[in-house]
Amino acid sequence: MNTDTPGNPQHPFERLDPDCVLDAVDSVGLFGDGRLLALNSYENRVYQVGREEGDPVVVKFYRPQRWSDAAILEEHAFVAQLAEAELPVVAPSVLNGATLHTFKDFRFTVFPRRGGRAPELGDPATLEWMGRFIGRIHAIGALSPYAERPALNPDTFGHVPRAFVLDNGFIPDELVAAYASVSAQALEGVARCYARAGNVELIRLHGDCHGGNVLWTDDGPHFVDFDDSRMGPAAQDIWMLLSGERHEMVGQLASVLAGYEDFCDFDPRQLYLFEALRTLRLIHYSAWLAMRWDDPAFPRAFPWFNTQRYWQDRILELREQVALMDEPPLWPV
Repeated sequence: MNTDTPGNPQHPFERLDPDCVLDAVDSVGLFGDGRLLALNSYENRVYQVGREEGDPVVVKFYRPQRWSDAAILEEHAFVAQLAEAELPVVAPSVLNGATLHTFKDFRFTVFPRRGGRAPELGDPATLEWMGRFIGRIHAIGALSPYAERPALNPDTFGHVPRAFVLDNGFIPDELVAAYASVSAQALEGVARCYARAGNVELIRLHGDCHGGNVLWTDDGPHFVDFDDSRMGPAAQDIWMLLSGERHEMVGQLASVLAGYEDFCDFDPRQLYLFEALRTLRLIHYSAWLAMRWDDPAFPRAFPWFNTQRYWQDRILELREQVALMDEPPLWPV
């Protein structure tokens, strides 16, 4: 079992100190006033930076070696396309003719600051409103594909991350066989769900469309953080809005689709993918933590990872998913 917990003190993000952040902002002509607030992000590093003149900005420093420059710019182009269509997204600022900048080997992007609160996903009117905007995002996302960004599928979010955690000693020895068995069963269930759904269309997605990536105002939602945007089935941006008991999720889904289908047709075959996509997210999340374990921020923020209890819970979770994937799909009423 991999028990290293302090992380790698030489990780690149350890060099991203406040002076470096402020100097990076100065390098694109924004001139911070010294006020710096670290925002909640682990994949990247994100800061709100006060300015000598003008409103504060949000600056995202990209995790080294995760995305190519071309993949980042492809995401920026998609978000700009959405903004041009007057969708409520927070698009990167164009500074000195560019949206992607470099300072001391760090790549970064500047965004306007947008306020807001978490959406009330228990409110049918809120869900319908969310559905309308997701439908508009998907209608534009379907116009052309990504060329640089990978697709969300059973390989990229299932087989590859499963192999990583099994091959790199993150699971306690006494639980390796159980995790290997139940994760294999889970991926067999995923394959059956995909077979039932058939050949569904893949489009450009938000990719991580949960309540934490939506800022709600009196004027409705603002969708932020397209960092996980990739090609995938439309269902990926819908299932994460649903929670609770089955009858509750049926009602929530009906509200979302009532708004969604004002702008984009939803293929009902994708209902077979909801629990499959949830299963893939669970497998991928464990590997995401494992792959980032050399970043000192991760052992500090997720001390429960790499424990026997964590992997016991994941095994139980996947067993439940194996059963859920064989149940009939949700059908909105």
